[in-house]
Amino acid sequence: MAAATVVDANGLKQIVPLTQPTPLRLFDEMIRDRINGYLARPLHLWNSGPGAGYVMLDFSDALLDFPFFYRQYHADPVDKFTAVIFATSPALPSSPLFRLLRNVARSAFVHKIIVLWNCDIPPPPSRRWPADLGVPVLVKTRIMKSVNARFAPYKEIETDAVFGLDEDALLTTEEIDFAFSIWKEFPERIVGYPARSHYWDELRGKWRYSSKWSNEYSMVLTGAAIYHRYYNYMYTHHVSRLLTQRVDASSNCHDILMNFLVSHVTRRTPIKLTQRKQYRELALGTGGGPGEVSSSKLSSWTDQQHFAQRQTCVEEFVSLFGYMPLIRSKLRMDPLLFKDPVSNFRKKYRRIELIPS
Repeated sequence: MAAATVVDANGLKQIVPLTQPTPLRLFDEMIRDRINGYLARPLHLWNSGPGAGYVMLDFSDALLDFPFFYRQYHADPVDKFTAVIFATSPALPSSPLFRLLRNVARSAFVHKIIVLWNCDIPPPPSRRWPADLGVPVLVKTRIMKSVNARFAPYKEIETDAVFGLDEDALLTTEEIDFAFSIWKEFPERIVGYPARSHYWDELRGKWRYSSKWSNEYSMVLTGAAIYHRYYNYMYTHHVSRLLTQRVDASSNCHDILMNFLVSHVTRRTPIKLTQRKQYRELALGTGGGPGEVSSSKLSSWTDQQHFAQRQTCVEEFVSLFGYMPLIRSKLRMDPLLFKDPVSNFRKKYRRIELIPS
């Protein structure tokens, strides 16, 4: 791998791969610190993970607003999360969206629910939405018509944790609470339920995307996952436009790109939770991996085309990043006493083990 020796703002030499940091403009950050010395980031940020190049001071000048420094300062993330639900279909009283709203609202840790209304028709009037949820529900209609809108750094997100959800996600309140409890221990990672993987295709000589269930994974899809809001900021403002334009062109692969981003920055794997495989309601005949194609709105492409697009995205993302940032993991986290032959009264999350795999 090609590399360059770079002197940081404090005069310290670092060997930096030329290919790896390009999508996030790491060299731009180094040059900025050299030119504006009075704004330069502290030395210890350049010499501890993930590196000062990924601590964007235009996001915040308080280190505890970033996902990387909680342990270093013996602090914890805010004990609440904001649920962000991406809606693309008309909402009816019996729709999966309304059921999901009720499940999320029952969580003791939800601060606010934001519904990103990405549908061609206006949302239902307020009187038709579930009443007495007990938490604020904000329906945002003036969003860009792009799947990239899922990761915009909305000012209404006031918590460290963002729980990304598809409108037809099947998660129960217990699953939501369990995911948040695990994320608080690993706030720099994506934590959630639907897992995917990548592999090297020797015959074609390229990296490939896989939705097959195996003992390994390298991605957790953000349709039912929790992550730090800082990654929304990085995705929107510091990821190369070539990458987000590829997502726009296909209306696909935003979740893959977010996994590339987080693994690239942290050099850590995402974390899959429990035995759940299907996380969305599926229409008859859907494919490309359980939960991967929306059931609430007929896809404009066939399942084969959808999957082929994701294959192409992985190839192009690897090319633009200059390497494969995803890392495989065999770790799966379950609640304490999960499926142990003990009384249910000893288990905090009693219903999760009843969910079919």
